[in-house]
Amino acid sequence: MGSERRERMRVLGARLRALRADAGLTGAALAARAGVGQPTVSKVENGRMVPSLDVLDRLSRALGLDGTAAGEVRELLAAVEAVVETGSDSEEDVSAGFVVDEVVRGARLVRSFQCVVLPAMLQSAEYARHVFLTSPDPDAETVGRAVAARVERQSLLYEPGRESVFVLTEAVLRTWPGTPSLMLAQLDRLLAVESLDTVRLGVIPWRRPVPVLPRHGFTLCDRRSIVVEAFPSERVSTEADDLARYEEMFSRFEGAAVFGGEVRDLLMQVMAEFRGLETTVTQ
Repeated sequence: MGSERRERMRVLGARLRALRADAGLTGAALAARAGVGQPTVSKVENGRMVPSLDVLDRLSRALGLDGTAAGEVRELLAAVEAVVETGSDSEEDVSAGFVVDEVVRGARLVRSFQCVVLPAMLQSAEYARHVFLTSPDPDAETVGRAVAARVERQSLLYEPGRESVFVLTEAVLRTWPGTPSLMLAQLDRLLAVESLDTVRLGVIPWRRPVPVLPRHGFTLCDRRSIVVEAFPSERVSTEADDLARYEEMFSRFEGAAVFGGEVRDLLMQVMAEFRGLETTVTQ
């Protein structure tokens, strides 16, 4: 990462840390108020992570910033983003995978559509490890921390008062990293999650046409923000037009999906096929 960009990240982080001190809050208290992870607050304040605009606005509201101060930190973020990167930092690259996780943390209603990769909140530890290993120049220690944090965030699925709706194409179940054994464990996790009262899991079977050809996955968080997941990065939008467009898209994908017993039958069918592959691979 270029030294100018890193310096601007430090300036933004130092300003947020000073504002938190002025408010008399600990990092953990600020994280709880803002609905983000405490590690995110720490990384941002120490200049090790660039927050999304949505996360920055959450922090500003949690700090009770007036319009002038909120505008100041937004300008500091814009200054960071204006610098063209001249290198890469493996920890920051892997941290980009936390965008969905962090925005989801503060939402009570999460709706996610995926057409290739499983939603972050449903990934087993081994599946998530393969996801993070695709980041540029990953190192084992950083990937290990990223996987542990992602798995920890999945406890949100079990919290009363939250609702999570996941819609996948059948291709997601059949696009697999690693080994058939990895996918058998992953599909078993999907069966367990599908049984939760707080979760609805739907799949668009291959035998049904999709209402719209999907180009990427996305996650709606309440009705105030959306994470658009495109290679190689993710973006968060709170624009009304974007929200309306993706709300409609999700509704159409949801309408094409099967749920309940039909999903369980489909998962069991795919698991049987992976068992056959497992036997073939081990021979």
